[in-house]
Amino acid sequence: MHKSGFVNIIGRPNVGKSTLMNALVGERMSIITHKPQTTRHRILGILSGADYQIIFSDTPGIIQDPSYKMQELMNAFVNTTFEDADLMLFVTSCTEVYEKDDPIIERLKGVDIPLFLVLNKTDLVRPEEVLKLIQWWNSQIKFQETIPIAALKKKNTETLLKLILGALPEGPPYYPKDQLTDRPERFFVGEIIRGKILELYDQEIPYSAEVLVTSFKEGRNKQGEAMVNIGAEIFVVRKSQKGILIGKDGQAIRRLGTSSRIALEKWLDQKVFLDLRIKVKDNWRDDDRMLKHFGYKS
Repeated sequence: MHKSGFVNIIGRPNVGKSTLMNALVGERMSIITHKPQTTRHRILGILSGADYQIIFSDTPGIIQDPSYKMQELMNAFVNTTFEDADLMLFVTSCTEVYEKDDPIIERLKGVDIPLFLVLNKTDLVRPEEVLKLIQWWNSQIKFQETIPIAALKKKNTETLLKLILGALPEGPPYYPKDQLTDRPERFFVGEIIRGKILELYDQEIPYSAEVLVTSFKEGRNKQGEAMVNIGAEIFVVRKSQKGILIGKDGQAIRRLGTSSRIALEKWLDQKVFLDLRIKVKDNWRDDDRMLKHFGYKS
């Protein structure tokens, strides 16, 4: 008997959805930082075994009041997860608060597929607080399973995985067994660079920036070692932001380039030459053509 299915992960920003998917799939599929709204696209992570295939879908966090067309499209990615799942994981953290009339709760009440409550960050509160949250959530919504976890420490994630496998239907593999994701390498290169922007810059810069990989050429360096030459453009919305990205005497952009290159070499397992360019595009977050260019629209 072979089991397979699509497991969609939803929740607010910064509750640990990407951390959870990485823990379950075992590969760095989604960038993780301490800042909210890190994930902007829907990303599939594929976990295969001899008799199963689980296709996890990591989505952007649900944004209550979108400020830009980009955020509206991010919410649209979330909406599709209610339409094509075999099982849904609703991830909330022990540190966030919901009201009974929250729109997410109302939406979850209408889910007619297996729905799991995944209560993350249990290591940050006392056990009695975890128990209270479990009781509150199960008084609001009928969950098939409730699993308290600490995704960053991989606490109880194996138990979650076993429960997921038990709830999946019989079916064939949807992807080749050695495939890890539906996204090409270029996509993850851009995500890694954007992740470093989130780590190294403060204030509005990370949320105003988008990375477009313009070239990805494999070859060899002068020493005969395998090397990838990567070109990437970083788009921001104002000229002043370009200056912040570059920094005094180019120090900030050099730090970003070095940090990104090291992360890319680790991810690609080979040498990398990275060329970063910065461009200013006013209002790209509301520009249909640019949003399509960046992959937010088909």
